[in-house]
Amino acid sequence: MSRTGSEKTRQRMPLSINMIILSSFTAITAAAILLIGMTLYRQFADRARRMMMESTEQLTERASVTLEDKLFSMRKLSDAMYYSVIKDQDFADGNVDEAMNLFYEANKDTLISFALFTPGGNLVSAAPSAIVKPDLDVTRETWFVNAQNQVENLHFSLPHVQNLFDDPNYRYYWVISLSRVTELTFNGVPRSGVLLVDMKYSTITQMLDEINATNSTGQYMYLTDSDGTIIYHPKQMQISSGLTQENNLAVPDYEDGITEETFNGESRVVITDTIAYTGWRLISVIPASSFSLTLSQMRYFVFFVITIMVLAVILINRLVAERISRPVTSLDEAIRETGEHEAISDEAFRNGSLEVTHLGQTLQEYQIRNNQLMNDVVREQEEKRRSELDALQSQINPHFLYNTLDSIVWMIESGNSKEAIQMITQLANIFRISLSKGHTIIPLEDELRHAENYMRIQNVRFKNAFTARFDTDPALNRYSTVKLIIQPILENAIYYGVKNMDEDGMIIVRDWVDEGVLYISVEDNGFGMPKEVVDHLLDEDRSHVRSKGSGVGLYNVHQRIRLRYGPQYGLTIESEPDTGTVVIIKLPAIPYSEEMREVLERPEGRGSAE
Repeated sequence: MSRTGSEKTRQRMPLSINMIILSSFTAITAAAILLIGMTLYRQFADRARRMMMESTEQLTERASVTLEDKLFSMRKLSDAMYYSVIKDQDFADGNVDEAMNLFYEANKDTLISFALFTPGGNLVSAAPSAIVKPDLDVTRETWFVNAQNQVENLHFSLPHVQNLFDDPNYRYYWVISLSRVTELTFNGVPRSGVLLVDMKYSTITQMLDEINATNSTGQYMYLTDSDGTIIYHPKQMQISSGLTQENNLAVPDYEDGITEETFNGESRVVITDTIAYTGWRLISVIPASSFSLTLSQMRYFVFFVITIMVLAVILINRLVAERISRPVTSLDEAIRETGEHEAISDEAFRNGSLEVTHLGQTLQEYQIRNNQLMNDVVREQEEKRRSELDALQSQINPHFLYNTLDSIVWMIESGNSKEAIQMITQLANIFRISLSKGHTIIPLEDELRHAENYMRIQNVRFKNAFTARFDTDPALNRYSTVKLIIQPILENAIYYGVKNMDEDGMIIVRDWVDEGVLYISVEDNGFGMPKEVVDHLLDEDRSHVRSKGSGVGLYNVHQRIRLRYGPQYGLTIESEPDTGTVVIIKLPAIPYSEEMREVLERPEGRGSAE
């Protein structure tokens, strides 16, 4: 077989039970783990998304409460200043500078200033003490206008630069102003006024900056008024310069809670909460990339867990597959190693499962019964073969014996006693070799001697009408042969080849060995045969061949050889009319010995010959 053929054969080899169990279990388990992992991942992803939104919503609520507290503290300061200091004070008798300074000193960490104005915009009192800019019309300020227009309400302004007072240090502060209308008493006559409380804008920005600084996944928080105008944004400078954008104008349309939106082609979640007292909106933004970043970390974790589980499953499956398949593999190896006529040993399936043990016992019983049946068949075939050989052997034409005895009687009556004695001696040799102590296999030397004695008798009977020559190699005399296979061929050559020729007939016997095969040829220069006769001489159905045979005949010799050595051996016939015939005997080249004769004659002798 070629290399390619061997590789194809190896590729088509079936898988072992161990590999089938291992691969099947691993594939099913890995698929199940992968399916479970994907399901859990999706659940975890949804849960993580919800947790992130809930966490951000809680953070937004806390920030909103904190911001409300800061604004509420401004309101309480404003209330305390009004009800404790301003409302009961008659400004004709004095001022409230000292009281306002005390309030300021107590809250200056978050406040910039207190200021009290008349309806005409004149400064009544301020803390810390300050002088209003001469060119500033307070009545036009937004906080003043809003307070005058809605007397009952407190008004919070947007972040702005405080520009009311002259500051010798030229400092400017970003503030958020709380303004309200108050009642001022002068000589017992009440008049309206406006109280202004300026809170440091940095108080809000620091709080929101700290919150935004803790978000490392892209989330951020910003603050707008009720109209969507930005009060605070972590990227306020970039927005002001046009480098980035924010969807703040859509905020007034959002209800408090969670809203999903798409801005600048990016999906994101917006969480909105309204600040009490002001109507401001605190907005937390969660971009889709924040979820992706969180989920990517979870994907790595899930992938790591699945990988560990698959490796563990492969190891466990391998151990299980080995445990399951080991008894079957041991049984298979035992069957392979068991000889042709042996039975499986009990050790091959002793430690297996119930099914493997039962299978091993069944195979063991089957092998025992099969060996018994095979022995019976071999014995029957040998008996049949012996019967066939005996039947073929018994078909020797008795006419040769009768004719030879007639010739001996004729010689004795004619006074040729010496020739009669020689013929009797040759006849005795023929029958001695024919009997061969009951043996079927004899040396080639005995078979050739038998053929020579036969030809001498026939020469006497036919008065030297033909010549027989034996060109044989003495070195081949110790090879084995089936007895009585040359004589029937010689008889056929005499009666149907050279017997009735007008010119001298010639029969030549040769032998040789080539590539482990012993060849014996019988050649005559007789009448020959047409091809259609030659083609049917060795057929079992020889209806196309002339009815008179030559005793055992060519067919019987051919069958005896094939029964003994196999179908690759036997006779080969070549013949042409008026040219002659060559019959070649083909035998295995086996040196003769008593041990080899016994082997060849046993039932397994044919296998040994092959």
